[in-house]
Amino acid sequence: MHRIKEVLKEKGLSISDFADIMGVKQPSISSLLNGNPTLEKLEQIARALNMSVVELIEKKDYSHIVCPYCENKITIESKTDIVVCSNDKNKFKNATR
Repeated sequence: MHRIKEVLKEKGLSISDFADIMGVKQPSISSLLNGNPTLEKLEQIARALNMSVVELIEKKDYSHIVCPYCENKITIESKTDIVVCSNDKNKFKNATR
């Protein structure tokens, strides 16, 4: 399953805008979005959206980070959380979002 519609929404692009970027008519994009595009089409779409095919298929999970010191998984509640690993006294902000 791809997440093309979700990516278009994240980037603020309409189907019409994306059709223009791809150089095709809107019905072609609509059938791509509602169908099962080939790997070649996914590669074209990914290039047009300036991302990888993997990013087009799976969404990254930023709700956890791994402590660089002890490799424990730490849950992030919000973008502004100060993260403190129980095994280390150093504080650091999650700036990877």
